[in-house]
Amino acid sequence: MDSSFWLQKWEKNDIGFHKSEANPVLAKYFEELSLSKGSRLFVPLCGKTLDIAWLLLEGYRVTGAELVEMAVEQLFDELGMKPKISRVGEASLYSAKDINIFVGNILDVSGEILGSVDAIYDRAALVALPEEMRNRYTAHLAEITGKAPQLLVTYEYDQNLMEGPPFSISNEEVERHYSDSYDLSLIVSTDVAGGLKGKCAAKENVWLLQKHQ
Repeated sequence: MDSSFWLQKWEKNDIGFHKSEANPVLAKYFEELSLSKGSRLFVPLCGKTLDIAWLLLEGYRVTGAELVEMAVEQLFDELGMKPKISRVGEASLYSAKDINIFVGNILDVSGEILGSVDAIYDRAALVALPEEMRNRYTAHLAEITGKAPQLLVTYEYDQNLMEGPPFSISNEEVERHYSDSYDLSLIVSTDVAGGLKGKCAAKENVWLLQKHQ
């Protein structure tokens, strides 16, 4: 993981990827996961997303993983929570009521450390990683979560027109990463209003991944 790239973005407050409200996709399609209240969600590469506040308010427990400690500190500040901080393996663990965030490389978070999760919400993890890292990430994610069902958000656009992140992830690539472990359903594909970052036309694709029966 290129920690310096993301650390510099947070230090410069260059966080255009951070949204000032919960993602409408989450509220609109979350029920596709068919979870009961109190279920535990894993949010990889979570930053300080307001999606976490939405999940907590809806009565779910959240566990996340984030590379940049500054982002996690701001997350807890904005939630109005004072976390307990401990060391777990190679990561730091920030904990409060119904929320646990691992600070460090997600590849250092094992299934044993993570514990059981009921579902995954990946809005900003797969699309944040360059192509050479995505194979390792997706295999690791499936392994540590026991192939928990997943709500996945990707973008598809001409990568020649703009550098990532977010990177363009084709439907074929999603299938390549996950079809061995999951049944894949493309819930919806919509045009990104105004283009991605206002630079190029793009599709936002929302996927439901469910473990093979």
